[in-house]
Amino acid sequence: MLKQSLWVLLVAGISVQGYAQDPNAQKYAGQITAKKAKKHLSILASDKFEGRETGKRGAEMAAAYIAKEFKKLKLTAPVNGTYIQNVPLIETSFDVTSFTANNTALTMGKDYLFSGSGDAKSIRASEIVFIGYGIGSDNYDDLKNTDISGKVVLLINKGEPMQNGVSVISKSTTASDWSTSRFKRIQYVMSKNPALILAVSPDVSTAIQSYKPRAGRLSVKKETKAAAANRASTAAMVNITPEVANQFLKNSGKTYEGLKAAIDNSAAPQTQVLKSEVVMNYGPVNKEVMSANVLGYLEGTDLKDELVVFSAHYDHIGLTTDGGTDKVNNGADDDGSGTTGVLAIARAYAKAKKAGHGPRRSILFLLVTGEEKGLLGSEYYSLNPVFPMANTITNLNIDMIGRIGEAYKDSPDAANYCYLIGSDKLSTDLHKISENANAVYTKMKIDYKFNDPKDPERIYYRSDHYNFAKNGIPIVFYFNGVHEDYHKAGDEVSKINFELLAKRAHLVYYTGWDLVNRDKRPVVDVKNDMPASR
Repeated sequence: MLKQSLWVLLVAGISVQGYAQDPNAQKYAGQITAKKAKKHLSILASDKFEGRETGKRGAEMAAAYIAKEFKKLKLTAPVNGTYIQNVPLIETSFDVTSFTANNTALTMGKDYLFSGSGDAKSIRASEIVFIGYGIGSDNYDDLKNTDISGKVVLLINKGEPMQNGVSVISKSTTASDWSTSRFKRIQYVMSKNPALILAVSPDVSTAIQSYKPRAGRLSVKKETKAAAANRASTAAMVNITPEVANQFLKNSGKTYEGLKAAIDNSAAPQTQVLKSEVVMNYGPVNKEVMSANVLGYLEGTDLKDELVVFSAHYDHIGLTTDGGTDKVNNGADDDGSGTTGVLAIARAYAKAKKAGHGPRRSILFLLVTGEEKGLLGSEYYSLNPVFPMANTITNLNIDMIGRIGEAYKDSPDAANYCYLIGSDKLSTDLHKISENANAVYTKMKIDYKFNDPKDPERIYYRSDHYNFAKNGIPIVFYFNGVHEDYHKAGDEVSKINFELLAKRAHLVYYTGWDLVNRDKRPVVDVKNDMPASR
């Protein structure tokens, strides 16, 4: 028994020694403080920065501030001697230049709402196909033996056939997912390749009342003519009220109400071709927009050709449009907190290097633009990396670490938790490194709720780490969860828990300390269980 006990103690001693605290790591972690975090965030999330919307003045100001801070830390400017990686974007909006129903002109935002994509189109039709509810099921099929390819179709975009309170489709009092799913019927109809979908619902009246013209969709400028030629084209969709539907039906002798009643009363499809003169011209309008990623580089020593990336997005959603008194979406938590965290971590590593305790591997501090517009800055970096992606061993990405999420408001762990996503998706080594950093140093409650491939929030796909993970680079994503001020003007500096922000940043820092100083990079040895695309 004595020999066995000594053996157990010996093994335990080796284990503890392997993950013992590093005094240097602890010393420079002291640079990451609530006070310093508040200084940065009070500037970045101030009204002066106008919500930091991609391509707008406030985002340019934020990028300039970050570059200035990198220079103060004496980080290397790795983009041809600057800290700025320009990110060329295209803003695409779709304009309807003309739309008439039986020679009556219709107006966007007054008579209809429009959504479309792809190339410019001109549609001229002398008939439309009424396809009822646009449903294709075993018990009821509006499109049975009907080819709508290239046709203008009119469909009822709410509900499903019911008789005496019983669904014709589900054969119960519970409506089927053709009613409850927001997109199922539209996706089904689009799969049949119509030229144009006229979707009728009484709910459109309310939507029109709150309509405000939207800015175009931003994308990374990279498309070639060949790519454009191969791009899939889908039908445009026009949402209209029953009253406007009757304008389209005027020459047919039918009414929307009559067609709908015929289905509801018979529980049978009433698909038919009807006379109607429809003319529509629409197409994309492209505008070039320039934004920027901000990069600061700290060179390593004997393993300097390998790289660890600490990232966060500095952009947010800009000025409010809801008519309230607070005109700025400050984005203090989303993602001013992550940006602040990266700046604090950069300071800690820069101080360590100055004192002769620099990292073995190099570090890139990457603050990206355009996350709120579709992960654009990180997408651009992944396509145009300043350092080879093959040499990038891990990305530690921070997006919202300054507040307490809804699920933890009344929890005893409210001031000591962090959601982690992705640490085990590509590398068992990285997951162990992450777990050990927390066990040895920060001792937080780590919540893996959003790491579940079946979690409906799909957080794994919603921040900039994704553009590293999809290229086979192991990642860890740090997140505090959504709260009541998410994407609202209430996301203010005054609501940030700076002690908690600093503690979460410590976790990122300590995880990185192991990664930049260990002998071997994390092995990619896991077949990712997440769906391949977002």
